[in-house]
Formats: sequence, C-alpha cells, structure tokens
Amino acid sequence: MSAGPRRRRLTGRLRVALPPAEAFRLFTPYGERDWVEGWEPLFPEAAEDDTAPGTVFQTHADGANTTWIVLRREPGRSVSYARVREGAHAGTVGVTLAPVPQGHSDVTVTYDLTPLTAAAEAELAGFAAGYPAFLRSWEDAIAAHLARAAGALPGDGASGESGRRRD
Repeated sequence: MSAGPRRRRLTGRLRVALPPAEAFRLFTPYGERDWVEGWEPLFPEAAEDDTAPGTVFQTHADGANTTWIVLRREPGRSVSYARVREGAHAGTVGVTLAPVPQGHSDVTVTYDLTPLTAAAEAELAGFAAGYPAFLRSWEDAIAAHLARAAGALPGDGASGESGRRRD
C-alpha cells in the first residue's frame, strides 16, 4: 500500500423530514430495508431489537460480504456500528440525529474506514471523492420513501441507483 493517507474519516449531513425519534428507525438494520434497494440484513442469531449493542448482522453487495456489529445506540439520537468488509476494509459508521425546525432532523453520518489491501485503498479514495453525492442519494431515497409512505408517489421500493447501497 502507498505511504499516503490510508484511513478515511468522512463526515457529512443530510436532512430527513421526520423528527429524530421517528427518523432514527431509518438508520437501523431493519429500517434501512424501507429505503435501500436490495438491503437485506442477515442475523446469525434472532434479533428482536436490531439496535441492541452487540447485535451482529451481515449484508451482501457487489460480490462482497460485510459483517456489522452494533456498538452503541441512543434511540432517537444516535447509533454506531463496527463493520468489516471481507478482504477490503474495516472501521465504523456512526449516525447522529439532531432536531431542526419544522419537525425535521439533521443527520450526521461518519464513516471511519481503514483499507486492508492496496485495491481497497483505491476503492476508499473513490468513495471519499463521491461521499457528498453518496449522502445526497440517501437523502433522495429517504425522501422518496417518505413520499410513498404518505401516498404521494406510486411504487414500493427505492430506485436502484448504486450509490444508495451502504455496504
């Protein structure tokens, strides 16, 4: 791997048209199924509460498996995960929600990832370059989901744009 920066700590924000207590669910393993095309977390052990610290789940995307572990949560305020994408990178993802006027939430999302291979280092550099657009795709997908839930749009799933996948 190169001698340049390897670890990537990326932080960005998006707005969700729900108060934090309601928006929180959208950033949980079960809740993301509502707005992320193809998101289907698999739990090796039954998880009644998918945000309980220590809960383990896996996802599969783009030919790779990612293992996630819930590190901590404050319902309605924040949740953080450890994650390891086999043979690629390892690190954490944190989501923090804050109330804003009109009953909306400002959501801060931080990915802190370290590449495990030279190829993954290049992949993370690309991810970092596209991070603002990545979070905009989340905001758009969530807004579309909320509009469908309110009966404003036909359809029952988010569009398949690859930027919306988070594994």
